[in-house]
Amino acid sequence: MKGIYNVIVQSRRMQYKFTIRRNITVISGDSATGKTTLIELIQEYNDNGPDSGVSISCDRECVVLSGRNWLRDLKQLSSAIVFIDEGNRFMLTDDFARAIQHTDNYYVLITRESLPNIPYSVEEKYGIRTSGRFGSLQPALHEMYNLYSNKAIDTDMCPSCIITEDSNYGYEFFYEVCKSGNIPCVSAGGKSNIFTKLMENINQNVIIVADGAAFGPELDRLLLLMKSHDNIILYLPESFEWMILSAGIIENRNINNILLSPALYIDSVEHFSWEQFFSKLLGNITEGTVWKYAKKSLNPVYLHESNRKKILSVMGHIPDITREG
Repeated sequence: MKGIYNVIVQSRRMQYKFTIRRNITVISGDSATGKTTLIELIQEYNDNGPDSGVSISCDRECVVLSGRNWLRDLKQLSSAIVFIDEGNRFMLTDDFARAIQHTDNYYVLITRESLPNIPYSVEEKYGIRTSGRFGSLQPALHEMYNLYSNKAIDTDMCPSCIITEDSNYGYEFFYEVCKSGNIPCVSAGGKSNIFTKLMENINQNVIIVADGAAFGPELDRLLLLMKSHDNIILYLPESFEWMILSAGIIENRNINNILLSPALYIDSVEHFSWEQFFSKLLGNITEGTVWKYAKKSLNPVYLHESNRKKILSVMGHIPDITREG
């Protein structure tokens, strides 16, 4: 399943309106914001159709998955948007994480847990807010909003340390960048270790670079820490491969179209996380060229000064990250 889907769930008293773009969407946030009510409305429609007084507008079937027979019920679903409420503890299990991989569905998971076994995007973690009533006879409108919106960096803070998620190609690139700027580059050796590495460098001006496409489970505690520390910058692109593709150094007429609307090209059956797609895409379009891309070691062509500056420019404005820039 791929594509972008607008969903409207409405009763006489309220309306939920949101857009689903990936195979995994997480709705989090405080109690009493309407998360469980959304599930209840969809379930009412599943059970009773229009007689429930609920209407659902979407190009795909919207269904609720719950209970001890969840795995049996999941096997019956295809090309659906599947909603799961936080009261269903199976959502936290490895069995569930394995079961939803390579399925032809999108999943909307309502939970305040971090879900460390599911690689979901920082871009698809939402809260729900109420916009109020538009006239006394109109339903209250509930909308989803991003808890984190990944944007290009625009800061006057001079970094004194960069922490990267991986220890391979991304680290190689930023190690060379940091070497020219005479600042340390630290590999966390995995996204779950980033918080520990950050605490070891908490008194420095730190930029964290990680694959946003799978960083959702780690996001909350970093955002909480950033509320009390203004010396931390998160840069969470889809992946390092996405940065290369976005830099404009490789000529391919399809790249821009894909980058503008990745959801139209990335099938959940083939790619559980978008970082997998961009890695495969970069490998395919550079095969047999001077730009040939390999996962374990970075092709030196990407470290040439002009190419390095173009890749860095994707990040936005960062002063003094390199003496050459």
